[in-house]
Amino acid sequence: MTAVEVITQAMLGTAALLALVRLARGPSLLDRVVATDTLLVIISASLAVHAALERDPTVVPVLVVVSLLAFVGSVSIARYIGGMLLRSATGEGRDLGLPRAAEDGGQRR
Repeated sequence: MTAVEVITQAMLGTAALLALVRLARGPSLLDRVVATDTLLVIISASLAVHAALERDPTVVPVLVVVSLLAFVGSVSIARYIGGMLLRSATGEGRDLGLPRAAEDGGQRR
């Protein structure tokens, strides 16, 4: 291990610990979502540093999977929370982001 790898992994480890603290303490759901996304980005960065310094291409597929997991998870949770906020604001219980046909399952009234 080189000094560069030790320093970068120590910095990323400290950032991961801080993200875990935010994940545990919250206080809201959005704070926990951001902390989880941050933790996945830190894991991706750590894998990228390892792959670059060790010249190990076998880590790249794992890096791609972790990155896609972070992206898809963040988008789906943001859409879910956005739908909850829209439903509570209108009071109708209807998601404004979807057309009426999509909510009815494609059946017309």
